[in-house]
Amino acid sequence: MSSMPHATDAFWMPYTPNRQFKEQPRLLASAEGITYRAPDGREVLDGISGLWCVGAGHRHPRIAEAMRRQIDTLDFASNFQVGHPGAFRLAERLAQLAPPGMDRVFLVNSGSEGCDTAMKIALAYWRARGEGHRNLFIGRERGFHGVGFGGISVGGMTNNRRAFGTALLRSDHLRATWDPATQAFVRGQPLTGAEMADELETRIIPLHDAGQIAAVVVEPVAGSTGVLVPPVGYLQRLRQICDRHGLLLVFDEVITGFGRMGTVFAAEAFGVVPDMIVFAKTVTNGAAPLGGVLVRREIHDTLMQGPPHLAELMHGYTCSGHPLSCAAAEAMLDVLHDEQLPQRVAALAPHFENAVHSLQGTPGVVSVRNIGLAAGIELAPVPGAPGQRGAAAQAAAFDHGLLTRAPGDTLVFAPPFICTPADIDRMVGRLYDAIVHVTREAP
Repeated sequence: MSSMPHATDAFWMPYTPNRQFKEQPRLLASAEGITYRAPDGREVLDGISGLWCVGAGHRHPRIAEAMRRQIDTLDFASNFQVGHPGAFRLAERLAQLAPPGMDRVFLVNSGSEGCDTAMKIALAYWRARGEGHRNLFIGRERGFHGVGFGGISVGGMTNNRRAFGTALLRSDHLRATWDPATQAFVRGQPLTGAEMADELETRIIPLHDAGQIAAVVVEPVAGSTGVLVPPVGYLQRLRQICDRHGLLLVFDEVITGFGRMGTVFAAEAFGVVPDMIVFAKTVTNGAAPLGGVLVRREIHDTLMQGPPHLAELMHGYTCSGHPLSCAAAEAMLDVLHDEQLPQRVAALAPHFENAVHSLQGTPGVVSVRNIGLAAGIELAPVPGAPGQRGAAAQAAAFDHGLLTRAPGDTLVFAPPFICTPADIDRMVGRLYDAIVHVTREAP
């Protein structure tokens, strides 16, 4: 725990219990590689890659140098009716990395903006086809698609929706892929449960009619609600159902994109090609805000109509394709390739799996789930106070020298791709110490 050097009242912190934090602040002052430093110099290992984004490690010299060069050359240029070379170079490189046919790229600043953009593209696409009545979105329970009104609508996190429910778009939700009765300590993808996808065809489509649905939006792996791993065949079955009924399928890869699954995109890891992919976070290694949507060319081309002097899609952001963010992203793509980061994740994943599953049997641990370089360690909740034990364990982990996150009572563990097996073992050791600490402190 670190004292605050300044007054805390003015900054309204996001996704934070502000009153509690400002009574006992936990600060980070510097970072390098896989390590943060608190203001007093104490080491805090980065067990969540900043916030799922710093795969190449903090302050990577190639990314820092690219950003320095860019700000000395062109600090800002709009992409409204003018452009700058960096945005076009980056889009071309992203299109080359995307699954076949997904070679059109709309750049934004975050995953939230990316999801809302994908949803607006879907609505505009159907309208251009003369099917503007398709305005229902299908998400999944416990899904997270950002904090815009579109993303909250299709998302399935109840706390995100509760305060804003009267302002949401039309939506329905598939059940989550998590089944505690059969998946509590499964390693990787569960071998059973692909039939969970059938709900789209057996309940949702008959209830609403396929002709009303704009898109199905899912995370390949639901990360923000505790790493919920899809059963073998589940995503393939979703794709098949969408194809049978003419529905767009959108993958939200804000967390899984750019290496976390041992491939550039999870679509490749699972062998499923969606119609759009939302990305953000790791694309710049967290060094600058940037996100986007990879779009199947047929969707893009359908919108390329109307008077040629008018914008085909009335959408965008002031900083869409910001020069500094594009420079960071181009450098990160170089690092991903030259340092073979996805391949390093694939090689490290078996050790990571064994390490996190060593926590099975730790007092209070009721589930461990993992895939790629992501894991969720779920703790038994305090009776009548869901989330309290997770919050206490998150705080205890920081005090033991590890940064993690706790959606509800699950500790999320998603370290940088550059970790060694010894780094993983050190982090898991600190997770164990934190869990034991809160278990002993339990009433």
